[in-house]
Amino acid sequence: MNDHLSKAEIRKDAVQSAVEATAGTVGQVATVLTGAVRDVAGALGGLATDLFEIRDAARRAGEDHDESVGE
Repeated sequence: MNDHLSKAEIRKDAVQSAVEATAGTVGQVATVLTGAVRDVAGALGGLATDLFEIRDAARRAGEDHDESVGE
């Protein structure tokens, strides 16, 4: 028995494969971007924490300096 695919079915299969490949790639890119956004947010949060700690340390040092000069 000879099973021949019609041109329409071949085109349909090709389009289906292309759509599946595109969907997979879009999913991979979305995963990469999601991870990158998460990493950037974490880095910025760490920077903000460092800046708050530096500000507080500078404030305490200024207060200590003022107390030692006032004596």
